[in-house]
Amino acid sequence: MAAVVLRHCRRGLLLITSNGAVGTVRSNGFGGVRQKSTLQYISRPDQPKLAYSRVKGKSPGVVFLPGYGSNMNGQKAEALEEFCKSLGHAYLRFDYSGHGASEGVFAEGTIGTWKKDVLFMLDELAEGPQILVGSSMGGWLMLLAAIARPEKTKALVGISTAADCFITAFKTLPIEVRKECEDKGVWTVPTKNTEEGMYTVTMDFLREAENHCILQSPIPITCPVRLIHGLKDEYVPWHISMQVAERVLSPDVDIILRRHGQHRMAEKDDIKLIVYTIDDLIDKLTTLV
Repeated sequence: MAAVVLRHCRRGLLLITSNGAVGTVRSNGFGGVRQKSTLQYISRPDQPKLAYSRVKGKSPGVVFLPGYGSNMNGQKAEALEEFCKSLGHAYLRFDYSGHGASEGVFAEGTIGTWKKDVLFMLDELAEGPQILVGSSMGGWLMLLAAIARPEKTKALVGISTAADCFITAFKTLPIEVRKECEDKGVWTVPTKNTEEGMYTVTMDFLREAENHCILQSPIPITCPVRLIHGLKDEYVPWHISMQVAERVLSPDVDIILRRHGQHRMAEKDDIKLIVYTIDDLIDKLTTLV
């Protein structure tokens, strides 16, 4: 029998099973059998179709932005969908072009390309105020989207936020290694997330990414910001979240460091923390209204 964790929330009793599924148990009987969301596609003129899953509901809605090379079917994304369904709040998750079930070629994508994907989905499918939840590179895109759509972005939750990550990491390489990469035109990055055991990042990708770096100046974001990061993150150092916190203009910023947290933040306790954080933000925004 799956282990179950119960926690009292302002809206009811929060339930999280050992596989990461999340829901609420309410005294008024809300819940029962919940309809499973279905995969859909949205078309764009001369652009790849984007795959998405959407749950309609109350505001504020929640939008999940996955990481580099990841997709909308991860444990965090699916757990958040169950949580939002149980509360009756709107939820949107989707795949960037070249990722998951979306059309497009992954190797042709850039930070700018994926930023446009995010803004398109916010404009076309996310109704009303939103809480953006960004994982890894999705945290970088979350910040870029909040700058571009301040009227729609009411709160941010960054998970292992990888702001400026490719540029920062490349610049920390020894100069001879950088020179070799520039000569070859590619930078090979070891990873456990692909069958090949590596990502191949082109110099063109890096040059384009530099146009979207945000850590060298104040970040014009004024909504509540929550940054969750693991101290054992092997890909994105936790001090990146500290830098984001120092640069955003918002007076309401919290950093949560997980002593044993790793990059994916997909353990049961990690998901619980993410859900609690979003739950508190929904309360905060609802109270403000």
